[in-house]
Amino acid sequence: MAVQRTYMAKPGQIEKQWHVVDASDEVLGRLASDIAVVLMGKHRPEYTPHVDCGDFVIVTNADKIGMTGNKMRDRHYTWYTGYPGLRLESYQ
Repeated sequence: MAVQRTYMAKPGQIEKQWHVVDASDEVLGRLASDIAVVLMGKHRPEYTPHVDCGDFVIVTNADKIGMTGNKMRDRHYTWYTGYPGLRLESYQ
């Protein structure tokens, strides 16, 4: 019986590529998840978890990105700075 071995890529074997993504009229969450897959390298058949297999991504027209529903109006981004005030910003 033949022994099958799992292919594990080495850092020098991965050639990184550049991807240009046009973000005009794309939905924010769906585009972000697609870009994350490319950045992690999971779109490659030789994906190896302990090796940086990800490619480079350039996003154009990011100011024309869209959101579904009422998120343009209702979405708020918060963060904690340690200082009072200025912790809430609207998407608009």
